[in-house]
Amino acid sequence: MSKRDYYEVLGVAKNASADEIKKSYRKVAMQYHPDRNPGDKAAEEKFKEAAEAYEVLSDADKKAQYDRYGHAGLGGNGRGGFHPGGMNMDDIFSQFGDIFGEDMFGSFFGGGRGGGGRGGQRARGTRGSNLRIKLKLTYEEIAKGVTKNIKVKKYVGCNTCGGSGAKDSGSVQTCGTCGGSGQVRKVTSTFLGQMQTVTTCPTCNGEGSTITAKCGSCKGEGRVYGEETVTIDIPAGVQEGMQLNISGRGNAGERGGPTGDLIILIEEEAHKELQREGLNVVYDLHLSFPEAVFGANVEVPTIDGRAKIKIPAGTQSGKIFRLKGKGFPAVNSYEKGDQLVHVNIWTPQHLSSEEKSMLEKLSNSPNFKPAPDKNQKSFYDKVREMFG
Repeated sequence: MSKRDYYEVLGVAKNASADEIKKSYRKVAMQYHPDRNPGDKAAEEKFKEAAEAYEVLSDADKKAQYDRYGHAGLGGNGRGGFHPGGMNMDDIFSQFGDIFGEDMFGSFFGGGRGGGGRGGQRARGTRGSNLRIKLKLTYEEIAKGVTKNIKVKKYVGCNTCGGSGAKDSGSVQTCGTCGGSGQVRKVTSTFLGQMQTVTTCPTCNGEGSTITAKCGSCKGEGRVYGEETVTIDIPAGVQEGMQLNISGRGNAGERGGPTGDLIILIEEEAHKELQREGLNVVYDLHLSFPEAVFGANVEVPTIDGRAKIKIPAGTQSGKIFRLKGKGFPAVNSYEKGDQLVHVNIWTPQHLSSEEKSMLEKLSNSPNFKPAPDKNQKSFYDKVREMFG
């Protein structure tokens, strides 16, 4: 089944502000929250759908990609995929819990989520930031897709402490404020009766534990600045300006927190003979005057080797030959562009006296007088037909 439009899912306009998107997501999430709809699978799916929509629309890079290409621009899978889906309930609550407001959940849904998170899981550390790098690709790599192994300088988990930030296992103790739950509860009396609110523990920031002695290698952060080789699968047909999001390959989080994302900005390396126009490839073919008059068999470069084409006798300058299927593939579809060969008749700039004499004799010949066919399309019409 095809995915619904993310703006439709959250009930916002395409030009909605970040605050409007956040507010609408909170409203939809509250409506379909599992605690309000126990055992309702349909509501749970809508809750997940809203979280997926918010994950994209709240991220400026992903939102721009979605606005330009729709779901196709975010789709894919594997190491280099765009797709934001596949979130489970724990992912949603850990990533977007601050948007719901823990006090709201504590007040309305039976006294909080227990143990600092859904299913008794406490939040660990601080999420790492996203990284953005540029990746330049040749036409040939874009046409076929390519796997790249790239060394990325970034924060990585500390090997000495295993990412905990503590000197040793004995240097971690249960938080005395929250008793290890990661949350503190407060009961207040209102005209509606007693209301219980649940908030993140201010002492341990929801982790449930505190460090008494920091790791000497990472100074308690649980991460160090280093380098990692990342394998990136680039799908065929990407274009200049496209962004690929690789989940979990950005900077490591602090003290075991989730890793950020790696964002790949695609750049195209200029080809020495070909030019790209959308999915099509354009090549300027220069013919000598005799080749245009008598016809010729010529070879032209393509993004997949070389191809032979037959030039008919009497070919005019501006003629465009189309090589079907010799262009770029579209991302996530079976569509493929063509190669357009634009003919230019080469005019000699330096002539010997003998060559000048021969041409002067021919200049008065009736067959050398321009007589274009009225049915022939103009160059403007041909260009408009190519790219219209």
